[in-house]
Amino acid sequence: MSPHEAVNEYLADKRPEVTDSTYANHKHRLKMFLQWCEENGIEDTSNLRDRHLHEFKKWRAEDLKPITLKNQLGTVRLFLQFCERLKVAPMGINQRLALPDIGPEDEVRETILTKEEAERILDYCERFEYATLRHALFYLLWHTGMRSSSAHALDIDDYCPQEGWLDVRHRPETETPLKNKSRGERQVNLNEGVCEVLDDYIEANHPHVEDDHGRMPLLGTQHGRAHRTTLMQNIYTLTRPCHYANECPHGRSLDECEATTNDQASKCPSSVSPHTIRRGSITAHRNANVPKNVASDRMDVSGEVLDKYYDMASPDEKRKRRSKYLDRIGE
Repeated sequence: MSPHEAVNEYLADKRPEVTDSTYANHKHRLKMFLQWCEENGIEDTSNLRDRHLHEFKKWRAEDLKPITLKNQLGTVRLFLQFCERLKVAPMGINQRLALPDIGPEDEVRETILTKEEAERILDYCERFEYATLRHALFYLLWHTGMRSSSAHALDIDDYCPQEGWLDVRHRPETETPLKNKSRGERQVNLNEGVCEVLDDYIEANHPHVEDDHGRMPLLGTQHGRAHRTTLMQNIYTLTRPCHYANECPHGRSLDECEATTNDQASKCPSSVSPHTIRRGSITAHRNANVPKNVASDRMDVSGEVLDKYYDMASPDEKRKRRSKYLDRIGE
């Protein structure tokens, strides 16, 4: 069976049992495997050998961090197991693709959006993009630390401006599921600043177009609910230093930089994803002495995962947190 046919069979088999994001990740990772097969003349999965997998691993290792490489190779191993079950690949070939050993220091991505950077971005929005979709989206993600999928799922009716909170709900039947399903449902408090921006966005700049299910999204476009890729693109665009600070920390010429156009904004080394904002927001909450259990409930993440993957405070920041509690002992 050709690699392309095998991958299509694998994806079709996986589709009913995984989330959209997991399916997209598998599809992307296997796209890279297909590219390698094509460039190296692998026309039939039954011809795969140990040396091929070793060369593929070396090729991917040139561009990826250890944890990303491990995830990519893990997906390829699952694909090879599937091929073995169909008897279109040598038995046991998946075990020949060795996964890299990952230490604790490699497991955690340390990139975050700092509080200072977030404040500069919000200051820029206040002056030049006030109450736009981009402003409302960024402020919402930074203040709440919620996932972009949760922001995507919100309706205007989920927002209570009088009391300042959002009702985050799992509605898979109308294409807005939450990552943790009904367990991720919660009410999230908002401060006055976020409410003012949301109120003005809804009044002045919201297109008021329903989505395909007759719901009025909180974050909308002229076509209805803003797609998650649209939200991500807006975040990449806004978080480029050349956009919000009129400077380039990488010394690039704006005339030559490929990331100056909005559709290529993710290629800027300093632009960040919504998930990076989430990580920075959680760290900022903890540095402000928001108790772990409160941050955990607010951001829909367990305390253990919060500590390991999201709280990126420096040792000095963590020491200062502890000192504030210890000071109370002597009071």
